[in-house]
Amino acid sequence: VQLQASGGGLVQAGDSLRLSCVVSYRAADLYMSWFRQAPGKEREFLAAIHRSGDATYSTNSMKGRFTISRDDAMNTIYLQMNSLKPEDTAVYYCAGKYGRSQYNYDGAYIYWGQGTQVTVSS
Repeated sequence: VQLQASGGGLVQAGDSLRLSCVVSYRAADLYMSWFRQAPGKEREFLAAIHRSGDATYSTNSMKGRFTISRDDAMNTIYLQMNSLKPEDTAVYYCAGKYGRSQYNYDGAYIYWGQGTQVTVSS
């Protein structure tokens, strides 16, 4: 299974972006998440989604600005990001695993995309 993330770019504060993650095989089998890593910081869990569509967001109030979704017919997971802030600047990664346990722990994921850079200017 391979993951391919895309959709990042350079935007201004307040703008929106939609990231996509294409899964090479049977996305419906995977519990999928988005993480990000800013320079000098640890990788941070953002949001996760079960194949049922049930979504979970980080406790850092990503819910409200970020929305995770999936289209298993297209083997694609999305992260809609609104009202972007300079502190959202990071490399964004999609990740997949089997089962929901430890969904916010990056070490539990076995499949990773290559990352897509998001840069938000003030």
